[in-house]
Amino acid sequence: MTAENPGKAENPEKAVDAGKPAVIRCDRFLPHPPAKVWAALTEPERLARWFTKSDIKPLVGHRFTLDMREWGLQPCEVTTVEPERLLAYRFAEGTLDTVITWRLEPEGKGTRLFLEHAGFDLDSPLAKHAYHGMGEGWPLLLARLETVLTEEG
Repeated sequence: MTAENPGKAENPEKAVDAGKPAVIRCDRFLPHPPAKVWAALTEPERLARWFTKSDIKPLVGHRFTLDMREWGLQPCEVTTVEPERLLAYRFAEGTLDTVITWRLEPEGKGTRLFLEHAGFDLDSPLAKHAYHGMGEGWPLLLARLETVLTEEG
């Protein structure tokens, strides 16, 4: 998806420029306020309801893990925090070495959530596999996020 075509996350944009790391970009409108979406991204018990177990904290420099099940615990480090607006962290340090960035923008009575997962080295078989798998998986997870937020009321 692009700024010109900000559709739902069902059609993620995968950007591959020769010689540059690949990027997955998705966005999704969530009919919930930014504070609620932020909590779902930054509170471990809420993150586990739609994504995975984690010991995340929205503090720059905080090191944490994401439990990627068969891929194991993935080390991460928070790099950017702007409460209810922006969260970025290094993901899978030492293996994929990618960066996940969440950007929240108020929109009407809800939030437009932008996801960018950047830094996939497609010369690496592991990164190439992850890029294709996550390109399919992120839209499903964002749909799950919407469902969980709605169920919470």
